Amino acid sequence: MCRNRALVATVLAGLLAAAPAFAADAPKPAEPTRAAPAKASPQQRAEARRLDPLARAAFWGSEFEIDPADAEAGAGLAQALRALGRDDDAARAASQALIAHPDDTALLLELARAHIARGQGFYAIEPARKAAALNPKDWRPQTLLGVAYEQAERDDEADAAHRQALALAPGEATPLANYAMHLAARGDLADAEVQLRHAAALPSAGIQVRQNLALVVGLRGRLPEAEKLARADLPPEQVANNLAYLRAAIGQAGANRSWDALKAGGGQ
Repeated sequence: MCRNRALVATVLAGLLAAAPAFAADAPKPAEPTRAAPAKASPQQRAEARRLDPLARAAFWGSEFEIDPADAEAGAGLAQALRALGRDDDAARAASQALIAHPDDTALLLELARAHIARGQGFYAIEPARKAAALNPKDWRPQTLLGVAYEQAERDDEADAAHRQALALAPGEATPLANYAMHLAARGDLADAEVQLRHAAALPSAGIQVRQNLALVVGLRGRLPEAEKLARADLPPEQVANNLAYLRAAIGQAGANRSWDALKAGGGQ
């Protein structure tokens, strides 16, 4: 009997050890799930485009953080950062968004603009070329290519790209103004002025076109006229800086003026 009792005890011990511990395996109360942040509505995005650059950068940065594959948010963030002078950050934002959308024209153009703004036109050539291939009737990639080739010191290709942009959009101020500045950089200030006056008279002309005209007029030695043109759009202190730059550029300032002082004078 003792042996049987011992055997039963052993079997029961084994069964208890193998039995599932229901109490220990009871499910824990589920933690409440947090809803993913909602993206802005089309109306909110339209309103954001009218904000100042700093507010736009904050808005699009938040949208891009919610969805890094959002092409519109990536392009909006890159544009806002470039407007703030953060050109390296703008190039990074556009490059990141292009991973998910390698053929998005807006992102390709923003990447090209960011590289040009940071003075690295060579790196703007590839995205601008791709945008031009995707949109052969769009003048914007061609005019960006023209500026990119200039920065890369490829003048013949720059000239061809600028002329292609003009052929695609003869009534647009931007490609005409960019071509005019290409002429000015080559030393043809007289023709550059003619082209800029034509561009400034077009309905699409903005402040930059008129200020480029003021710059070329000033470089031709007509400072009072350049000052009048500049004052139409710029505050007095910026006009004074630009005039100081022009006087130095045409040799009317002291010979000891430093390069840092010239850069501070503006003119770009």
